[in-house]
Amino acid sequence: MAVIGVQTGGVTQIYGIDGAYRIIKEAGFDAVDANLDELMPYRAIAHKEHVPAFDAEGEESLKYFQPWKDAAEKYSVLNSQAHAPFPSWLAEDDGYNEYLMRMLEKTIAGCAYIGCPRLIIHPFFNGYDQAVSAQEEWERNIDRYTRLIPAAKKHGVMICLENMFTRHRGKIYTACCSDFDVTCRYIDKLNEIAGKEIFGFCLDTGHALLLGKDIKRIMEQLGSRIQAFHIHDNNGIDDQHIAPYMGILDWNRFMEGLKAIDYHGALSFETYAAVSTFDPALAPHVLRLIAQTGRMFAERAGV
Repeated sequence: MAVIGVQTGGVTQIYGIDGAYRIIKEAGFDAVDANLDELMPYRAIAHKEHVPAFDAEGEESLKYFQPWKDAAEKYSVLNSQAHAPFPSWLAEDDGYNEYLMRMLEKTIAGCAYIGCPRLIIHPFFNGYDQAVSAQEEWERNIDRYTRLIPAAKKHGVMICLENMFTRHRGKIYTACCSDFDVTCRYIDKLNEIAGKEIFGFCLDTGHALLLGKDIKRIMEQLGSRIQAFHIHDNNGIDDQHIAPYMGILDWNRFMEGLKAIDYHGALSFETYAAVSTFDPALAPHVLRLIAQTGRMFAERAGV
């Protein structure tokens, strides 16, 4: 039976971490995508802040991950994957980028501490206005992911890259790992450097839709490199993070893709906006529908 998961983000804002795990379990999920990025939100990175969780060292740093560990054990929910703080890179600030590398290493350790085998780490890429050559972007990503290999090996955590997009004057453009030929090269090269399978891919269905990608063809191209999902929908224009069938993605093609690659990992939803759109009192019901959607996907795909 397939493992069905959902991100903790959006639910923790209503119930706190302990309450989120309880509600998620009661809604019918087996697992979560732990939003460890809450330890260092996007705005903190954008403002080049330092935060206690990643200023601390060793056991002191791990204490900040304790709520996710305790809640998972208390409610018998798997931490099947987690999301590292992002962005992973800021243009023209090598000093702060080194702090972000230490943050990622500590997040890998924290991921292992909460019993989570996969960590999604966004690629190290610039926005549209600071675009660099494809070769420079390749070299930077290979270098920085390679630097995370010792931590990943030490803690037994798989690092998953994710397909990204960027925006300029209201228009969405491809960004790192949305050229899936290059993405396959990234995964294969990094695993070659590591000498074992330490890198995988988290396929974000919403990001793929924004860029007009055929979800089944992407899945067939990536094949077994897919080790995690961020499953969500949108209107094809905005990154809405809503539930399947609230947008325009062809979910029949998604199910065909699951079957084609014989996927047996977790089907994890990144649908925080589907929860926050409704009154908080309805959150358990919204989550229950998303969980049932995951069960339907797994049943129809035979995975």
